[in-house]
Amino acid sequence: MIRDPGYVPDLASGGEGPLPEARGLPSIAEQVGQVPTSPGCYLWKDGKGEVIYVGKAKNLRSRMLQYVNLTDDRAKIPLMMQIVRSFDYVVVESEHEALVLERNLIEQYHPYFNVDFKDDKSYPCIAITESDVYPAIKYTRERHKKGTRYFGPYTDARAARETIDTLRKAVPVCIATCADWKRARRYLEGHPDDVAVANMVLAKRGRPCFDYHVGRGPGVCCGAITTVDYAKSIRQVEKFLSGKRGEIIRELEEQMREAAANLEFERAGRLKRRLEVISGLDDKQQVTFPTSVNIDLVGIYREETISCACVFVVREGRTIRTSEFILNKGMDVDEVELVEGFVKRYYDETADIPSEVDVTVDLPDAELLGEWLTEKRGHVCRLHRPRRGEKSHLLEMASRNARHALMRYMVRTGYADDRTNQALLQLESALALDAPPMRIECFDISTLHGAFTVASMVVFTNGRADKGQYRRFKIRTELDEANDFVSMQEVLGRRYSPERMADERFARSAPDLLVVDGGKPQLTAALTQLEELGLDIPVCGLAKSDEEVFVPWDDTPVVLPSGSASLYLIKQVRDESHRFAITFHRELRTKAQSVSILDEVEGVGPKRKKAIMRHFGSMKRLRAASPEEIAEVKGVPESVAEEIWQTLRAWDREARAIASAVEPTVPAAPSDSG
Repeated sequence: MIRDPGYVPDLASGGEGPLPEARGLPSIAEQVGQVPTSPGCYLWKDGKGEVIYVGKAKNLRSRMLQYVNLTDDRAKIPLMMQIVRSFDYVVVESEHEALVLERNLIEQYHPYFNVDFKDDKSYPCIAITESDVYPAIKYTRERHKKGTRYFGPYTDARAARETIDTLRKAVPVCIATCADWKRARRYLEGHPDDVAVANMVLAKRGRPCFDYHVGRGPGVCCGAITTVDYAKSIRQVEKFLSGKRGEIIRELEEQMREAAANLEFERAGRLKRRLEVISGLDDKQQVTFPTSVNIDLVGIYREETISCACVFVVREGRTIRTSEFILNKGMDVDEVELVEGFVKRYYDETADIPSEVDVTVDLPDAELLGEWLTEKRGHVCRLHRPRRGEKSHLLEMASRNARHALMRYMVRTGYADDRTNQALLQLESALALDAPPMRIECFDISTLHGAFTVASMVVFTNGRADKGQYRRFKIRTELDEANDFVSMQEVLGRRYSPERMADERFARSAPDLLVVDGGKPQLTAALTQLEELGLDIPVCGLAKSDEEVFVPWDDTPVVLPSGSASLYLIKQVRDESHRFAITFHRELRTKAQSVSILDEVEGVGPKRKKAIMRHFGSMKRLRAASPEEIAEVKGVPESVAEEIWQTLRAWDREARAIASAVEPTVPAAPSDSG
């Protein structure tokens, strides 16, 4: 069964069918208990019988029980198992065979929960028709055919075509689109007895094509080259596409010297121009290794539900190609699963396999994948995660390129806008709103045991952060300990007071959705305050632990589907309010510590404090001073200077610990502290 690759299971319907036990059949768990313990592949299916996930296992029963018992800790598993209604499995002889079968099954069914290319299109390749008497080069998107060798895939069609054009300048070969080459091919296929004297027959029957006249064709059409010499040119082409340019250069240099020695200056000139073409390619290289290595570096960048893989193809120490691939999964799957899925898909399609593949994470199946690649390549290939050095640096560069490629894709396709619109519509449905929440306001409280208590208000307009509308508040209520209930009531009372509702800085309107960071207590505080103000604003609370959304009209929290656009948006709103609140809290705490730090030093009173600050001018210069420099202040003994220095060091250590626990800051928005 080969189904529509665009099929998406109904995540909200629970599989679109009753569970097996509801139909009087053994449960999924009971059925899995009868699965053999042999190696193989398993296929989870939904209520329609569609395959939604394919996996491999060394022990089928043990691996499938991890899904049924939810002991697999991947985030997608609970949602996927709600949809599963049946399964199939295929037993094989070894784990290696299971790996090959898994890739074939994914290619056949395109399961929704497996990692795959986003657009599921065929990427272009450069092919050599090796089965022909006179093989030709061509640009193609076809599936691999027997008797044809493929190089790629390329994600830039123009780059693939330019590679063919450049290659034919260096090594003249026939191109598969040439009508004269096609005519010669048809004749030789129809007269297999003439192959041995092919160039003589073609010289008699054919005529030179245009490419032959301009130096890009070898003259097959007119019998100007023998099958032996043409085979040498094809070997050079394959070396070129495999990145072995050094061998081609040595061969061309030897031929040029031989032509010059034989006084064939015109032929020597042509060979020199071909050498210049290949040498010019090296001048464009920006990423090179000091040694002649053949490796692929796979960088990954992930968004919530989409990602990009960037492959640096390095041959003989030089990057000959860079390709970017958009994947259909992102942070909704584990990075190990994402990288492993891409490696399987990419190297299943390409015949150009290096001696080493460098990835950004440690893969549990690295040894097994290495065996698979070694078998395909015919020589040893290993998977490796470099942690330092040049390879690690280039992996970071590949990941940065993946990020830029993903951003370009999202802008080009309008993916972000579509995703935002989808998120707003999903929130409208899940939270029973009257309309999509075009303006969302979210509040968070940050405190340290009741001290320096602040609140943040972030605003998302049309699903995007509207930083010009951000506000922050100092909590005025005196608190002996942290009290989010009281703090939330105060900040909402101030924000939605009649004065603030009429203030242009607050958009003079109520939000379509009010989100409070926290669970039931914070939601109750918000509802109580809004009731006192006589306002009817849709409100919900978002708990940090299980990403549960608490609503006023149900004691059971709403659980938005993992990986859904709505969950991503509301988490983004919550995380932004938390970041903004903790940034303001840290600013206040740092400022207070800067002012009072000298008060903690024994022997420093108001006069000495004033003299010290007058001498250094700022706390920054004081913190940078040595004990001897502090002792230069008039009226400060060496013992007191040493005590000041020790206190400042302790304060610096504490400040660094605080800084490492929070995210980077952004420019502050106007505060409402009055």
